[in-house]
Amino acid sequence: MKNITQYKLITLSALVFALFYNFTFIREFSKVYDLVGVNIIYFLSVFVVFIFLNVFLFTLISSRYSTKPFLILVFMVSSFVAYFMDTYNIVVDSEMIRNTLQTNIDESLDLFSMKLVLYVFFLGLVPSFLVYKSKIKYENIKKEAIKKLKVLFFCFFIIIVIIFSFSKFYASFFREHKSLRYYINPTYWVYSIGNYFTKSITPDTTQFKIIGADAKITPPLDEVDKKELIIMVVGEASRADRFSLNGYEKQTNPLLEKEDIVNFSNMYSCGTSTAVSVPCMFSIYTKDDYSYKKGISTENVVDVLTDTKDVKVLWRDNNSDSKGVALRVDFQDYRTAKNNKVCDLECRDEGMLIGLDEYIKQNKNEDIFIVLHQMGNHGPAYYKRYPKEFEKFTPVCKTNELEKCTQEEVSNAYDNAILYTDYFLSKVINFLKPYSKDYETAMLYMSDHGESLGENSLYLHGMPYLIAPENQKHVASFIWLGKGDIREDIDVEKLKSYSNKRFSQDNLFHTLLGLFEVESKVYKKELDILNDAKID
Repeated sequence: MKNITQYKLITLSALVFALFYNFTFIREFSKVYDLVGVNIIYFLSVFVVFIFLNVFLFTLISSRYSTKPFLILVFMVSSFVAYFMDTYNIVVDSEMIRNTLQTNIDESLDLFSMKLVLYVFFLGLVPSFLVYKSKIKYENIKKEAIKKLKVLFFCFFIIIVIIFSFSKFYASFFREHKSLRYYINPTYWVYSIGNYFTKSITPDTTQFKIIGADAKITPPLDEVDKKELIIMVVGEASRADRFSLNGYEKQTNPLLEKEDIVNFSNMYSCGTSTAVSVPCMFSIYTKDDYSYKKGISTENVVDVLTDTKDVKVLWRDNNSDSKGVALRVDFQDYRTAKNNKVCDLECRDEGMLIGLDEYIKQNKNEDIFIVLHQMGNHGPAYYKRYPKEFEKFTPVCKTNELEKCTQEEVSNAYDNAILYTDYFLSKVINFLKPYSKDYETAMLYMSDHGESLGENSLYLHGMPYLIAPENQKHVASFIWLGKGDIREDIDVEKLKSYSNKRFSQDNLFHTLLGLFEVESKVYKKELDILNDAKID
């Protein structure tokens, strides 16, 4: 394209975005508004509003030096966004951006496919090349400024006229169907990036909030002070309804069903992605109060346990990382064969147990809290998440392009990964059993979030919490209490009697403090799941 004005280039780009990058929006729109009769006119009006809104936004940023680079960037990013929305029906909001930035290379490779290459080539590289090769004709600063104002005014005028012409429809569209805006590409992801950086500006380190300065553990009088050994397993993408412990028809928990555990069948997550749920569940803040800034600038529960000077904390990770939770405690990476000695197609969760005996021996005179962060059911390559011998449910989806598989195949691969998690969790329990003679032992399991497996054409996780389906928020969780002295403090049968109450990750902070009998002003017994079952 030769001798084209930047405003014509912007308008052509906006038209291309509306035509080729918003198939998911069209699909979601048609679910709410049947595309018949007057709804077709409404849809076309939305289409026109999209075009002029993008022209308005791109024009604001346009200049002799910014127009081409910005359009190329938007085309490239939008090609990725279009792929993930069209393929997995996900939403790219600020938390999804945070999750993406915290994803490691191995997890990113699980998302690679030829379909992604085609999207990036045709929707990213081709239009970017055309923009790059275009010859933009610029006039002097005064004339360009006048043109910009005219374009901005005209776009604003058209948008206002359309919205007021169909005011009843747009009142419904904006008020009752807010979730539709999440699918607008590129407008929503551009907004989300701005929102992400606004939320994520790192606070001054001098403002880091110490909340556990008063934390202490007072041993009981006239009793042998048995140390506590507690392991917490942080699960990955384990939805509650896929645990046979919760009534699922497939036997996905054959080993855990043999153990004397207390199952929390009604547990809900703080978020729908690891980047939100993991730091939130360990923080003192409830879901309603939690924010990324608060989380990283305030001590979490592992910090408070460390503040007692009586608890040794170790975090072992076979996932991406601790999401900032373990910055001030001992951290060990088990994603590679350097530390993890149980690796085949990938390093397995059970490898995190190797060497723990030696760690416990080295810290035998202290209370010990160990966190094991699983790879678990990390999607979309569920078939990689378990060794071959755990492929009990068949046929299995053996690609990361889940939409190419039947829902049965996707479910079977996911369920086989749950079956391996059952094996791993049983192995953790059996690791702790011999220590019940010398320690008060317990194991707590809680998944970070759930997962969508193709229901309503939705896959994976990370949807905005407000519109996320139940299966992305309802998570698997249970506790196992050793046969030793800890059962003298907790009435297990009473705990079982109310274990089906609705709990959430808001309860974890206080439940862990209660387990270790930590005295502190930050401990709230009403949020401690075990409190009502404690024996005075």
